[in-house]
Amino acid sequence: MKKHLNTLFVTTQGAYLSKEGETVVVKVDNEVRLQAPVHTLGGIVCFGQVSCSPYLMGFCAERGVAISFMTEWGSFLAKVQGPVSGNVLLRREQYRRADDSKSSADIARAILTGKLANCRTVLSRSLRDHPEKIDTDAVSRAVNKLTDALRRLSFESDLEVLRGIEGESASAYFEVFDHLITTQKDGFEFNERNRRPPLDKVNCLLSFLYTILMHDVRSALETVGLDPAVGFLHRDRPGRYGLALDLMEEFRPFIADRTALSLINLCQVQGKGFDKKESGGIWMNDDTRKTVLVTYQKRKQDEIMHPFLNEKVTIGLLFHTQALLMARYLRGDTDNYPPFIWK
Repeated sequence: MKKHLNTLFVTTQGAYLSKEGETVVVKVDNEVRLQAPVHTLGGIVCFGQVSCSPYLMGFCAERGVAISFMTEWGSFLAKVQGPVSGNVLLRREQYRRADDSKSSADIARAILTGKLANCRTVLSRSLRDHPEKIDTDAVSRAVNKLTDALRRLSFESDLEVLRGIEGESASAYFEVFDHLITTQKDGFEFNERNRRPPLDKVNCLLSFLYTILMHDVRSALETVGLDPAVGFLHRDRPGRYGLALDLMEEFRPFIADRTALSLINLCQVQGKGFDKKESGGIWMNDDTRKTVLVTYQKRKQDEIMHPFLNEKVTIGLLFHTQALLMARYLRGDTDNYPPFIWK
């Protein structure tokens, strides 16, 4: 638990990854750009025209380092990994709970409690830190709606009702998200959440951050032996990783949304770093994408006090910590699943 697992993001088009001894070598035009010992890596994510040698893929699979392939714009394509070393009894219990509506609702309620509480904290901190720059009345109303939603969650045991509360809360949260953008208002305007493709620069940032967050959460679940495809809030659907989508709900506001806001408000990204395609979708250019990835990686190295464990952990280990807590709950070691709630 004390080792910080790093992810290597490769965005340079035409890059080639190969194995050299116990290291991963990244070459561009036959020139070595990076050489990293495999034991320092928790995963590799390749964007666009990036290729890997078969020997490297086999080597990484043996060492438990998953290699994910994305389009240049961040859409997931495929993943290469070795056998998942999970406890079959743990997975069988996961499947049993997923098939039981009450058990699914109990877990979904805990997850949504974490998500809504963290959304409320994002808004509350903006009220505290930037009262002179935001519409305090509108943001305060959204905070009150989230507070009421959290109260209602505690009394509900029907999955559809829980999803309805989550939908109402997301609407309230994103209705005031534009108020949290305090600089570059002309270049970064947010009206509503949209995707596939994102229709504005803020949604482009959010979608990209959610994609790499999904990679980290999915890897954490596989590490502890859980099936990332079988969720409780997000039900089974071909090609969808339900449990990974479940678990990442707690981290969307705390990691992805706050990172997007910081990138804009600190002027680390600019409007000129995005392009509009013929489809109407907005995509970030290579330099902007690299800036986002570097910022995300640095964010994962920050330390916080875990509210349940009461000890300091790096943000990058939160995914693994919560996956372990989920596994402990499914095994019966704890009475409840404690979601991550940012304080």
